[in-house]
Amino acid sequence: MGTVLPATAPQTLYVTIRRDELRELKEQRDQLQKKVAHLTLMLQHAQLSSQSTALQA
Repeated sequence: MGTVLPATAPQTLYVTIRRDELRELKEQRDQLQKKVAHLTLMLQHAQLSSQSTALQA
């Protein structure tokens, strides 16, 4: 088996981000959230369509 290493305390990583980078990340997040919401609606619609088709058969 491998060598057992003692557990170390978690370390905190600090990063610096520019305002324009943060704004761009927020815009990307918003776009992705809208896309997820749209895809969720499409999936629900497809599931409802398949259920109604199954009930009609």
